[in-house]
Amino acid sequence: MFKKFHFIRIVAISLSFSLTITGIFAQMDGDEYTPYSGQAGKDVVWVPTPQELVDAMLDIANVTSNDYVIDLGSGDGRLVITAAKRGAKAFGIEYNPDMVELAKRNANKEGVSDRVKFENADLFETDFSEATVLTMFLLHSINLQLRPTILDMKPGTRVVSNTFDMDDWKPDRTMQIRESSGSWDTALLWIVPAKVNGTWKLDEGEINFIQEFQTVSGTMTIGNKSMILTGRLDGNKISFNAGGTEYTGTVNGDTISGTRSFEIGKISKGAKAGFWKATR
Repeated sequence: MFKKFHFIRIVAISLSFSLTITGIFAQMDGDEYTPYSGQAGKDVVWVPTPQELVDAMLDIANVTSNDYVIDLGSGDGRLVITAAKRGAKAFGIEYNPDMVELAKRNANKEGVSDRVKFENADLFETDFSEATVLTMFLLHSINLQLRPTILDMKPGTRVVSNTFDMDDWKPDRTMQIRESSGSWDTALLWIVPAKVNGTWKLDEGEINFIQEFQTVSGTMTIGNKSMILTGRLDGNKISFNAGGTEYTGTVNGDTISGTRSFEIGKISKGAKAGFWKATR
């Protein structure tokens, strides 16, 4: 009985060794790594984004040849490659080294290797601040971990997520590729807003902005009159209404300048029509 078991064990070990050697030689002969949907990753499992949604994500961000697209968790490279086909420069950050090599091969096959780069890296340890468009297909919890870093990016940066949101930072726009809700069918867009929270000085008074992501509220005080204001930010562009006056402007660091238009009968004493400027 012992001899029989010993013989079976030897055969099993030999077979295992043979399969390992065969696998090595098969890889040497050119067999390529093939990922599968649901395979484990560092932070999330890999699930391929449908090409239709890839296109929608780039459409909603209005990606052009002037953009630098960075994809967090770039997988097989399909979004990076599609962005490059639109003329954009694109960069994929991926933790799985096999996926990185697969993405490079895919980019070469599609003829866009000169406009793309893939890096085997941890997205939490990689600088993506230079992106004009940031894309991702992560989890809600991962999005929230990244949110403070994203909000520190240059105002006007477009951020697009496949399906998963950012909690109370509501998207500026949503695009659904199918009429009925299904898996992985929604692109969500955020525009990183300029930071205006706090007190700004005007020639004739001051503005106190209370900022919640891309929305602003607060008060404007001119002379002894205080007015409630409400408005929003679109990157470094701001627009708001205060006391019947519409204000639009551009935020440039610690300066906001633009134009205002008065509603008839709402002109405040001491205010000047046309150009306005605020500093902090």
